[in-house]
Amino acid sequence: MAELLSLAEAQARVLERVTPLPSERVGIGEAVGRVLAEDALAAVDLPPFPSSAMDGFAVRSADTPGQLSVVARIAAGVPAPRALVAGEAMAIATGGVVPDGADAVIPIEYVVDYDNSVEISKAVDAGDNVRPRGGDVRADAVVVPRGVRLGPVQVGALAAAGVAEVAVARRPRVAVLATGTELRPPGEPLGPGEVYEANGLLLATALAAAGAEPEALRAVPDDEAAQRAALERALAADVLVTSGGVSVGPHDLVRRILAELGVEEVFWGVAVKPGKPLAFGMRGTTLVFGLPGNPVSSLVGYELFVRPALLALQGASTPGPVFREGRLATGVRRNAQRDEFVRARTRASEDGLTLEPVAGQESHMIVRAAGADALVHAPRGEGELAAGETVRYLSLA
Repeated sequence: MAELLSLAEAQARVLERVTPLPSERVGIGEAVGRVLAEDALAAVDLPPFPSSAMDGFAVRSADTPGQLSVVARIAAGVPAPRALVAGEAMAIATGGVVPDGADAVIPIEYVVDYDNSVEISKAVDAGDNVRPRGGDVRADAVVVPRGVRLGPVQVGALAAAGVAEVAVARRPRVAVLATGTELRPPGEPLGPGEVYEANGLLLATALAAAGAEPEALRAVPDDEAAQRAALERALAADVLVTSGGVSVGPHDLVRRILAELGVEEVFWGVAVKPGKPLAFGMRGTTLVFGLPGNPVSSLVGYELFVRPALLALQGASTPGPVFREGRLATGVRRNAQRDEFVRARTRASEDGLTLEPVAGQESHMIVRAAGADALVHAPRGEGELAAGETVRYLSLA
């Protein structure tokens, strides 16, 4: 194997070859998880009128303290009957329209209510408990900028600002193909030397969570004709992700067949553990990722390379991977040659977030990995990352 690429160089080579997909317009109710292709602008001022932040009484601050006549009661969703004049107050509900002439709202608990009048014992400042028109956002101002992946909070903000539909990137179509004669679907009886195929489902689930439309193809054996037919079909997608068959063994056929099908290999081999024999290439605009067959190696390769590429395809402004920080609960020995990603459990503590490596770090131990919700980054080098040291990690939650 040629000299391994560093993690940063390999990530850069992937992202520099990504061209964002075309956009489409969707209703705001269908936009969760999608990436905005254009700035989303407010359709109205928000609030669209001066509104009350409290249940209380709309007043003129200049009239306080004092006793004021109650001339109307304003419910939410109902306009004020008229402007307020000197010596008057209007009862008002939270969210109600503050009438013209009023410049403050005094909470109901701060007055003595005599039904037709209220007594206010202290002066009220202008602007108290009044939400000004456009105080949250003005019409035609940016509510959510392009490149942001929409979550519940962003969708709620857009709906409140009157946005009915948005322009978002098309979902990437991703073909997933696991290879290996030993693979059997879960539920079927296992013969000698066989194992259940997990990578296809693992990857398809992760791809869908990143906004893609995955198609998990049936696993193919280590047979040249079968793999050629499956790979040729899969290359019609925006992205092809394979699992297995990318190392140097006699049954590792994927890279050679992909080359024969016109895939230009950009790199093979990354200084990462687990996941060293990872391949990346392109045919036309189709991105092709060859992930190792060990399940945890596939998971690490997906998080480091595939997921950022998917988000970049959708125009995300920060495709990642996004690292967070926590403290190690126990020491982790570093690898002199490769960056290592250690499965760990997160735990809240008085000192912040603590990362506890799980037992069993071999790349085939997917069941042990099920107890982890983080990948701790141990940069290559000599010695050990000590217990209590601040480290970077990727969330698997």
